[in-house]
Amino acid sequence: MNYYSTRNKTEKRRFAQAALGGLAPDGGLYVPETIPALPASVVASLAAMTFAETAFETVRPFVRGDVPDAVLGDIVQSAYPFDAPLVPVGRFSVLELFHGPTAAFKDFGARFMARVFSYLRRGEDRPLTILVATSGDTGGAVADGFFGVEGVSVTVLYPKGRVTPLQEKQIAGLHGNISAVAVEGSFDDCQRLVKEAFRHDGLRKTFDLTSANSINIARLIPQAVYYVAGAGKGARGAISITCAVPSGNFGNLTAGLYAREMGAPIAGFIAATNVNKTVPDYLETGVYETRPSQATISNAMDVGAPSNFERLAAHWSLDELRALMRGVWVTDAETRETIQRVHAETGYTLDPHGAVGWKAAEKSVTEKAATEPPPPIAILETAHPAKFAETVEPIVGKVPLPPSLEKALTRDVESITIPPDIETLVDYLKRRH
Repeated sequence: MNYYSTRNKTEKRRFAQAALGGLAPDGGLYVPETIPALPASVVASLAAMTFAETAFETVRPFVRGDVPDAVLGDIVQSAYPFDAPLVPVGRFSVLELFHGPTAAFKDFGARFMARVFSYLRRGEDRPLTILVATSGDTGGAVADGFFGVEGVSVTVLYPKGRVTPLQEKQIAGLHGNISAVAVEGSFDDCQRLVKEAFRHDGLRKTFDLTSANSINIARLIPQAVYYVAGAGKGARGAISITCAVPSGNFGNLTAGLYAREMGAPIAGFIAATNVNKTVPDYLETGVYETRPSQATISNAMDVGAPSNFERLAAHWSLDELRALMRGVWVTDAETRETIQRVHAETGYTLDPHGAVGWKAAEKSVTEKAATEPPPPIAILETAHPAKFAETVEPIVGKVPLPPSLEKALTRDVESITIPPDIETLVDYLKRRH
């Protein structure tokens, strides 16, 4: 499988080169030359397959030629001792993506990356430096996935004061080969610093750099797995499911589009955002206009310049995207009301991001109800509600902590604070190493 830059189709790389390089030399994002189709026999068997079996079949064509089947089998078995169950809740189903060690969907990509990087870097003497920007959950998942991995150093950039206390402990509480940098700004500032670092001649000459955000194709591909698995279990005969996807940086939804192109029984998507509605506005007006992000209670989605939009535009035209997805945005007041109402009606506790997805699905169904029956809809619950106790518990009461989060709460935060300035970041990285 070859990959090319979104900014230059002649800039082609193998999977190993694209994954370890992070960004293309021209600043573009790597995308697959083709999106492979799952064999019909696999699609027909999805309902009976284990998650690891689905992961193997989904990822296999993307890494062929760089990761042998036997190695890939070991990687997915090691990465995924947990599942992504599809749970009926009221009028919808919920695809629970929080059963990994950091209780967020980012575990699916980060754990795969840690293992595949370890294989691809075998025999290397020079250490690998990973830079990652996070709006909350990515940083904790990457820190956990790469903690203690020999020959890998991770620096996580997060917006100071814009992540929850628990998320900060997950990001900045492990220490060792994981360092944390609190940036005085927004997630967009953190993401910009990471991209500037990849273009910084001094850093590129000093370090072997790569990324662990969904700008890295190795983070994105394994996220397609839970769409394939969930759709295989949620489709009703010939009726495919619609996925309501809480969306910020749009890597998650891009992975879903890959899964659909591969043949997963997915009818389409609801691109659910908070008031940071850059992509819903684009779908409505045809004009893509980034803007400063606004802080909300669904903080992982506080992105005004979604980096994965570049991938969307590389694969699909505006008309094609409009046919594949509906953009819906949700306010904080609607998010809180949804958490309260769904809990009262069903006993199920949504986190703020899942609540945005739920409310967006309700709006979408209401808009279409007059013309066609509603399809089966799966809400992606991207994080455990206990990660957002400050928002959720005043609404529904105490939320029990899973054991992994109880352990994280005992950690001491260790980070430095910097302005959103590339030279300050460069100085820190050089001093640390």
